[in-house]
Amino acid sequence: MENQPKLNRNKEVIAFLAKQFPLCFTEKGAARPLKIGIFRDLLEQIRDEKNISKTRLRSGLRFYTSSWRYLYGIKLGTQRVDLNGHLCGELETQHVEHARKQLKEAKARVQLQRTAQQTKKRENGKTETLDRLVAKKRSARSDNVTCSKSRLKSERSTSTLKKVAPVGKNAPVTDISTLQVGQVIKVKVGQNLMDATLMEIPKEWIRVQLFSGMALIVRAEHLQL
Repeated sequence: MENQPKLNRNKEVIAFLAKQFPLCFTEKGAARPLKIGIFRDLLEQIRDEKNISKTRLRSGLRFYTSSWRYLYGIKLGTQRVDLNGHLCGELETQHVEHARKQLKEAKARVQLQRTAQQTKKRENGKTETLDRLVAKKRSARSDNVTCSKSRLKSERSTSTLKKVAPVGKNAPVTDISTLQVGQVIKVKVGQNLMDATLMEIPKEWIRVQLFSGMALIVRAEHLQL
């Protein structure tokens, strides 16, 4: 017996008791109500066992009698059993009521734990969703910045491509009555001429749109054919 490992877990104690007293204890399934004072009987029967302490035996027995399968077996009219499986007295009403109360409280604790876990899971789900939305917005913002930079770069490139030789190589506009909306024309911007489309031709000013997309309002002297 000295070479056997110590029993340090409640389930190990129950497995040991079920093996030593199969007519009284079970590892699984329905459990029969135990004789009152069975702890003293156990101490007497296993006094030579070195692999289980008195404290561990008491803890294992308490674990066994508080399990749901044991509490379900506490019913009116049911007989208690001793270590050999012999009947030794019918359950009293107060013991049955106490068992029912224990079972009800145990179920309530489990339900409370499940509710807490479900609440935590929902909260974690909301947090994950919020994180995804934030990440999506950040990504969209980054994409917008990238697109804006690309568009600006493209506009600058287009503006550069549309620049022509200095003023003087194209004929200036002297009569705006000859112009038509939609006509492509040169617009003087600084020291350069840029291609543009005529959008509107009132009397005193003319609205054009550069090929880069920029809209300008200019006078006739800024236009060349």
